[in-house]
Amino acid sequence: MRVEEIKKILIIGAGTMGQQIGFLCALHGFDTMIYDQSQEALDRSRARLIRFAEKFASRRRVDEGKARAALARISMSCDAGEAAEGVDFVSESVYEDVELKCRVFETFHPLCPPAAVFTTNSSSLIPSMMADATGRPDKFAAFHFHNTLTSVVVDIMPHPGTAPETVALIEGLARRLGQTPILIKRENHGYVFNTMLMNLCDTALYLAAGGIATIEDIDRSWMGVMNTAIGPFGIMDSIGLDTTLRVNEIWASQLNDPRAISNVEFLKQYVDRGKLGTKSGEGFYQYPDPAFQRADFLFSR
Repeated sequence: MRVEEIKKILIIGAGTMGQQIGFLCALHGFDTMIYDQSQEALDRSRARLIRFAEKFASRRRVDEGKARAALARISMSCDAGEAAEGVDFVSESVYEDVELKCRVFETFHPLCPPAAVFTTNSSSLIPSMMADATGRPDKFAAFHFHNTLTSVVVDIMPHPGTAPETVALIEGLARRLGQTPILIKRENHGYVFNTMLMNLCDTALYLAAGGIATIEDIDRSWMGVMNTAIGPFGIMDSIGLDTTLRVNEIWASQLNDPRAISNVEFLKQYVDRGKLGTKSGEGFYQYPDPAFQRADFLFSR
């Protein structure tokens, strides 16, 4: 398949990243189907997509008419067979659990056309962990997006069995979507940016969990020195503390490191109380007007 032959894209998972990837695909002219097993999740997603389109249009200076046209190109279904019909490309963005992702791919492999390319948007897992479950390992790789409101970078991570033409196709699609592809030459948990970001967030969590400094002062330190508009705790809120927790749980289980375990316990205090970050209205900060966005944040205590 050539990139010009991709007409219909299936997004599996109607959460934050599924919504963002789906809108980006639709914005660039692709017929886009978003699948989730829950109709309630799809209904929530539709409402959030409308708000996201408005925000995307204002921040990325996209014509509002084009944003509305993109929404019109997005279909939704909680029927796997209907969702898979006639798709050319699949992007999976379900919960960060390898067994769940494998079950999803096993479900969709017999439903999707044989030529369809499968990808995962996993933020921490590597594609070889899921390749066999796809039933088409040569047509499978990681295709990882960041926050599409602010980022124009995507990661492409093949596994040893990914066909070169699959990598070339994904790279071509990335460019069609207005993104800069970063090719990962060897599988690495966390790609490039996320590997750097995880180390930043890991250290920030260590400092807060150990009572070395407050969340606000840790963010002030980063923002004040690096001259950024957001610090590590604000970033984790935007990612979602449930997602951040899951990634840290993976590292804690793999490394059995006391520091990683302490970070997990610190995060669980927030997640267990439903404080998931921007998507729930509260995480380390309260939204929609978090303290770190105040003009006097760097100078107040």
